[in-house]
Amino acid sequence: MSVSINERVYDLATKVRRHKAAIETEEATKNAFVMPFIGSVLGYDVFNPSEVIPEFTADVGVKKGEKIDYALVHGGQVQILVECKKVIEPLKIQHSSQLFRYFAVTNARVAVLTNGEVYEFYTDLDAPNKMDEKPFLVLDLAAIDATLLPELAKLTKESFDLDSVINAAGELKYIGQIKRALAAEFRAPSSEWVKFFASRVYEKSVTAKVREQFETLVPKAATQFLTEQVNERLKTALGDDAAATVTPSAPAPVRTTAVAVAGEVEEPDATRLVVTTDEEIEGFQIVRAIVCSEVAVERIAARDTQTYFGVLLDDNNRKPVARLWFNRSQRYLGVFDENKTETRLPIDSPQDIYLHADALRKTVANYLSREGGSTTE
Repeated sequence: MSVSINERVYDLATKVRRHKAAIETEEATKNAFVMPFIGSVLGYDVFNPSEVIPEFTADVGVKKGEKIDYALVHGGQVQILVECKKVIEPLKIQHSSQLFRYFAVTNARVAVLTNGEVYEFYTDLDAPNKMDEKPFLVLDLAAIDATLLPELAKLTKESFDLDSVINAAGELKYIGQIKRALAAEFRAPSSEWVKFFASRVYEKSVTAKVREQFETLVPKAATQFLTEQVNERLKTALGDDAAATVTPSAPAPVRTTAVAVAGEVEEPDATRLVVTTDEEIEGFQIVRAIVCSEVAVERIAARDTQTYFGVLLDDNNRKPVARLWFNRSQRYLGVFDENKTETRLPIDSPQDIYLHADALRKTVANYLSREGGSTTE
């Protein structure tokens, strides 16, 4: 059974998060994170020198003795250059000097600068055979942007499509920069950002006192806007019946076993609104990505409640696939056995759901076997 690019990336992200603190050197970063990225995510055989060349040296045009950490070969030619730094070291453009030099004297059209957690992908949009100063794609395993994964898939060994990557690179480059700029403004609004919105809604002169007031209002409004967009996104993902899936619903008739939170009693609160969070949506999409190997993805639905986010087969409370108990300091993933008995497993983040992929697939397979269904519909 082939594993999707999403699952491979999230698996590596979980590994990086768990072991990052113990990695102190560049060599350890390569072994623990970069080689698994090349091998597990991109699908190249790291032990086959005709696919992955470590300590790559070009024949001409570079400083004597200078090497690139890895060169990836596809179709008999070097296509991707990879330069590595320590995982504890933030990436800087100064780190890419060797990539700049090698890019000009090899056939490679893609260069990757990485510290094992962040992967910056470069090409030559600005001038032929000269590596750009800004990446066209940035994959951060600490905050994965799932919209980038289809583009990353085009660089894998099994789906290599360099022309498509280069054609999309210009748009990706600027969209990525805009998204990162927006994210920075949402986290800590600049004075220009605050002044811009204040001048749009405040009819009088924007004095220092008014600007100080809007320094609180702008991030609050931004947070509320993002929450609303998240809920709309979930509705769109779930289709026309989404309105019912994000409203409070009664818990499905299952019992909870020994791993349930000790001493905790879940009492409905009629005054509490159901708010679907980014983490719950990410968790839902991960569950979908996992079980799509067993069933058509449109059959996996969701219902958010006051206490947990439920994932269901066929939007049926009698067919619970998982429960995301994320409204607490310790997150739990609820999984179900053949008797629909729930066990809550402690997790640190939505990405840890991938560690329990087999249990989720087995749950769906059990439902399908009972209905005589096949894995595709």
